[in-house]
Parts: sequence; structure tokens; C-alpha cells
Amino acid sequence: MQRFKKKFALITGGTNGMGFATAQQFINEGGRVIITGRSAETVTKALAQLGENAFGIVSNAGKMNDVFLLTEKVRQYTCHIDVLFINAGYGKFAPIEFADEAHFDELFNMLVKGTFFTVQQILPLMSDGSSIILNTSIVTEIGMTNFSIYSAAKAAVQSFIKTFAAECTEKGIRVNGVSPGYIKTNGFNNTGLSPEQIDGAIQSIIPTIPFKRFGNPSEIANAVLFLASGEASYIHGTEITVDAGISIIR
Repeated sequence: MQRFKKKFALITGGTNGMGFATAQQFINEGGRVIITGRSAETVTKALAQLGENAFGIVSNAGKMNDVFLLTEKVRQYTCHIDVLFINAGYGKFAPIEFADEAHFDELFNMLVKGTFFTVQQILPLMSDGSSIILNTSIVTEIGMTNFSIYSAAKAAVQSFIKTFAAECTEKGIRVNGVSPGYIKTNGFNNTGLSPEQIDGAIQSIIPTIPFKRFGNPSEIANAVLFLASGEASYIHGTEITVDAGISIIR
């Protein structure tokens, strides 16, 4: 299947996990991809695996200087973006009484400001028929201990789906979101937990998931690329939940 032949995608946070899986699949279906990552090392490693139809930019979604240089850097590879997948981000978690302002600012700068201003910067490169997909999370639908700041930031991203869709309708650009559940990524790496603690957390979570397993990044990529494709041409301003049903049974 060549759904994305001659199409160009920009995937933020595309060096691993869901972003990397989406980039791989987009290329496999005929497209070319620009990925962003926070370090030259991770970008270089990802590009070596993705091949000649992938290009990389070192850019941190939490640093506005990086975000405001995105358009200029993207133009080195293309003057038009057909698919924008806003995926960059990670979680940090703490009880209300232990969360500090640095924790709050870090997540809101990356997830909220980073999302808003990345879309703002890339919109001039998009036109009728293009698609924007935002990565939200099931944490916006359920109350989870220690997740208050992360959930609030993701709820703001979720709200962008409808407001961006309303503004982009006249431009012919569809805006949607994908809401992942528990997925096999390196998302626990920024929590400050040891490998043993991470494994313990994962083992305690698995029994609560209806399918008794974490999802694969490719399962999120499938949803993202469906939303980006012509098969979703009448889908606009909505969100697909990919979580094995955990958000409706808790």
C-alpha cells in the first residue's frame, strides 16, 4: 500500500516509540519523513534505521528557541508538509504536595507551549488536504494519583484538537488526535525510577488492562496514519482512543 506516495510528514519526538514507529510506517507506505529529537545522538541513530527517505532535526519541544527555528530547518528539506504529528513529550509525576514549579513549567512548556507553537510555525507550510494529528493521552479521561500536572497539560493539548480544527477548516486542513493507553515506550525513563521500580510498576499495571498487555508503538502508528490518510477524509476535530478499553472500565 502506498497511501503516502510523494507525501512529506513532520513527526516531533520521532526518534523512538510511537513517533519512530509512525515514521517507519509512513516511509513504508511511500512517504518521506522529517523527525525531531532532543539530541544529535538519538536523531542520528534513528535516521540510520529509517533510511534515505528520513531526515532529522535536533529540536526540543520544551525550548521555544528551538521551536521558532523549526520552519527554517524544515525548509532545508521541503517547502510543504502534508502530515504533522505532534508527538514529542514525556511524563513526570509527583503527589500534589511534592510537585514544584520547575516540574509544572517543564511539562507545560513542552506539552502545551511546544504543541501550540509547533503548529503555529508549521501551518504556513501546510495547505488544503494536509492533516495535523496531536498525541494526547487517556489520562485526560481518568483520575490517576500523582498525575495532576501531566493530566492537566495533556487536557490542554486535547482542547487544541477542537479549537485548531475550527480554525483550520477554511484552510482545508484536518485536525484530529490519538489518545494512547499504556504503550511499550521509554516513557518511564524520565520518572526518576530505577529499572527495578519501573519493572515493578509495569507488572502492577498489566493486570488492570483489559487485554493484559501494553500496546505496541505500531498500534498507535496505525491509528495516526489512518487519521492522516484519505480514508479519514471526513474525520475532523475528533480523537481516537487506543487503550484496550482501560479508560472505560476503571
